[in-house]
Amino acid sequence: MTLHLRVGFMPLIDSALIVAAKDEGFAEAEGLDLELVREVSWSNLRDKLNVRLLDAAHMLGPAAVAATLGIGGVRAPMAVPIALNLDGSAITLSLRRFEEMARLAQGDMADPRVSAAALAALVERRKAMGLPQLTFAAVFGFSSHTYLLCEWLAKAGLKLGSDIRFEVVPPPQTVEALTSGRVDGFCAGAPWNAAAVAAGIGAMLHCGVELRRDCPEKVLAWRADDAGRRSHAVARLNAAILRASDWACDPANGERLALHLSRPDRLALPIEMLEPVLRFELIQGAGRPPRQVERFIRFDRAALEPNPSHADWILSSMERAGQVVLAPGMAEQARAVFLPELFLGSHS
Repeated sequence: MTLHLRVGFMPLIDSALIVAAKDEGFAEAEGLDLELVREVSWSNLRDKLNVRLLDAAHMLGPAAVAATLGIGGVRAPMAVPIALNLDGSAITLSLRRFEEMARLAQGDMADPRVSAAALAALVERRKAMGLPQLTFAAVFGFSSHTYLLCEWLAKAGLKLGSDIRFEVVPPPQTVEALTSGRVDGFCAGAPWNAAAVAAGIGAMLHCGVELRRDCPEKVLAWRADDAGRRSHAVARLNAAILRASDWACDPANGERLALHLSRPDRLALPIEMLEPVLRFELIQGAGRPPRQVERFIRFDRAALEPNPSHADWILSSMERAGQVVLAPGMAEQARAVFLPELFLGSHS
C-alpha cells in the first residue's frame, strides 16, 4: 500500500537527497508518494512540522535541538532518524567590504585568522569614524551558520551581536539583503553564496569546511512522538534517502541532479549555477578564479548517520553565542534528538 508523506524543504543544494528521492523514483520504490512542499523560512518548517501540516522536514540540526529544548520561545520536540548532509556553507561579503578588508589584511585573506584580523581592523576604523556597526546575517539564529560566524569572529576577539550586528535572513533573501546594503555579509548554505557572486555583488570569503570540517548541517526531522509511532514510515523514507545518496554521489548523475534542483518548484535557479557546486567548484568573485574545494558538501551514507555527539557541539555553540545557559539533563535531552538506531535499521 502506497503511503503519502508531505515533506517540507528550503530551496538549498542540501535538499538534494529529498528531491532525488522523489524525482528519481526511490521513494516510489519504497512504497511512498512524496509531496515536496517548498517553504520560505526555517521557522515556517519548524512550526508546520509541529502542528502536523508536514510529516517530515528538511531542518537545521541546531534548530531541531533548540525546538526540542524549548529555546527561542517554541517547544516542539523533534527526532532525527537520518541526516541529509554535512558541510556545504560559506561566508560571503559584499564586494565593498571584501575590498576594504583586503586593503587592511596582513597576509593572505584565504587564512581565516588573517581575514578575521582584517575585519577587526575595519571594525575599529569604523568605530573611530563614528560609522554604524557592520551587519552580518545567518539564515536562522539556531544554525551552524550562526556558530561558524561566531567561530570565525572569535579568531580576532570579535563577538557576534556586540562587535558585529546580527540579523536573521532566510536563504533565498540573502542576495537581496546584500544587494540592498541591509547586510554587509552572510553565512548560508549553497547555492546562495554562488548566487551573490554571480549577481556581481558578493565575494565568497571562506567555505564552512575551512572553519570546521564535517560540520553538522541539515537533517530530516520528524515530530518526536511520530518517529516512534510511525516507525514504518520513517524506515521507508530513510531507505529512499539512502538510495538517493548512492545515486547522488555518482559524479555521472551530477547534471541530472542539478536539473532536478533547478526546477521552478525546487530552487528555481539556473542549472549552470548549481552543477558546479555539486562538483565542488566554487566561484569566488572579486576578480579571483573559481576554485575546487575538496568535499565541500557531503551526501555520502557515512555523512547521513545521525550522530548524538553533534548535539554536544551544538549545545556548546549555543552557550558561546549566549543563546542558552546549560542546565542538568540538557545534554542528554539534546543528544536524544539524534537516533542512530532508526538509521541503522533502515539500510537496504
